[in-house]
Amino acid sequence: MALGLFRVCLVVVTAIVNHPLLFPRENATVPENDQEIIRKMQAHEEKMQLERLRLEEEEARTATEKEAPEQVAEEGQQQQETLALNLWTTLCMILFLIIEVWRQDHHDGPLPECPGGDEDELPLLGSAPLRGVTLPSQAMLGHFHEHGIRGTMADAARTREFVEGFVDDLLGALRSLCHRDTDMEVEDFIGVGSMYENWPADRPLLCHLLVPFTPPEPYRFHLELCCSGRSVPLDRQGYGQVKVGRADGDPLGCICGKTKLGEDMLCLLHAKQSGAQPCREMEDLLCAPESPYLDTMRVMKWFQTALTKAWQRIAHKFDFDLAFGQLDTPGSLKIMFRSGKAIPFNLIPVIQSDSSDLHFVSHLPRELSGETPASSTDWLLSFAVYEQHFLRITSKGLPEGACHLSCLQIASFLLSKQSGMEGACGLGASGLSTYHLKTALMHLLLSRKASDWKAAQLRSRLQELLCFLEKSLLEKKLLHFFVGNRKVPEALGLPEAVRRAEPLNLFRPFVLQRGLYRRTVDSFYKMLENAPTLVSEYSLRVPSSQASLSTKAVIL
Repeated sequence: MALGLFRVCLVVVTAIVNHPLLFPRENATVPENDQEIIRKMQAHEEKMQLERLRLEEEEARTATEKEAPEQVAEEGQQQQETLALNLWTTLCMILFLIIEVWRQDHHDGPLPECPGGDEDELPLLGSAPLRGVTLPSQAMLGHFHEHGIRGTMADAARTREFVEGFVDDLLGALRSLCHRDTDMEVEDFIGVGSMYENWPADRPLLCHLLVPFTPPEPYRFHLELCCSGRSVPLDRQGYGQVKVGRADGDPLGCICGKTKLGEDMLCLLHAKQSGAQPCREMEDLLCAPESPYLDTMRVMKWFQTALTKAWQRIAHKFDFDLAFGQLDTPGSLKIMFRSGKAIPFNLIPVIQSDSSDLHFVSHLPRELSGETPASSTDWLLSFAVYEQHFLRITSKGLPEGACHLSCLQIASFLLSKQSGMEGACGLGASGLSTYHLKTALMHLLLSRKASDWKAAQLRSRLQELLCFLEKSLLEKKLLHFFVGNRKVPEALGLPEAVRRAEPLNLFRPFVLQRGLYRRTVDSFYKMLENAPTLVSEYSLRVPSSQASLSTKAVIL
């Protein structure tokens, strides 16, 4: 650039110095002819113009040569920055996927101190555990459990004894009405739930009794598990089906396939054009129409009808009335005394697996399962007996006066009171049940050391239980304790097909039912907010019915 300007100035100075007008006329070297002067001036002007153009071109070329490396360097820097940004984004995505896969594979261990999830619609994911709600002190919780809940334990024993005695008479009358060759055979009941696991939390005290039944000879039940698998829809995982057939393997009880019929002989159970058709006996065995599978609705109707007939047969022996409680629950009964008091209990018809304590249930009360049957031929899988065995075995290895059942009692009490308040206000039902609390506790029992469940750690373990439940709610993932859980002790005798199945998510309804999920989360946090007030209030109360069953016995 400087060299070009120097050249331009040199040309201009040369032209000025050599201009003819600068010389005086008397100089003999200056031509006298005006035309000659003009011609020379034009020639000099043309030379100057050409030189100026040449210098401008050279200056432009020099500037271009200087700017080109800078532009190339700038473009290269931009490309490097873009490449680095894309590489960083890719690494972040890979790291996120690795963390997510690791989290899914290691969900078994409780991490109550780090609640979180992938639900961007909830602003509380990054907040403190339990939204910063502080539970009452250890002393307050201990006093509350001793005076507000523990008083129900004595009544629970008397209630169990009274209900079991009455159910024995009722089932005995039912058996006397059944025909051995055509009716179902009812076996002895099995007590399950909080009343038989020593953690009843609230009133009214409620006994849950499983009543196994079997088909008449020569029929038998073939149980088909639908725990999990790629071929099993999500809404049918955790269910099973019950196929009715003969003990010799013929589902229709027809002998036409086992003997040679003459050309003129015709099987009355089969048509000429069609295949096998269900016979009348199959309909009597409570199967679904045109199906060999047992129908839950028909079982409900049969069981309620049988109980009604059995009660009519023995009603004259008792000085109280018996009525059905919930219409959608078979065997939901209520003993009603003339004084106005009542004792509810549930008789649940079930089919027991031959080789295990697994039961197929037509319908479970919500607090025991939290599920709803998918269709009339789908039966819920009940692990209630295994749950009872697990708690009994685990309790033997815990310190004396362990707080695990106390934690479950307090959490269940708070949930029951919160559900009652929301029901009184006409709010929508929450999707959380005591079965979910029990499942969370069993997961913690399996992961915690025995020394962590001392009575002095009641507050810490209760907070951990609620944090575990909070984390599960925010992630919409609470794994079934038995299905697909290979950490369950082998001493329980769980079927191998259940242990090897894919894990079952009890919170899967929350994934699709957004309204139910939001109501459940809101109800959970309201329960936490009301917990200090409820604990303080019920700690000062004296149980109102200390001798309820003793007075009932006098009435009877």
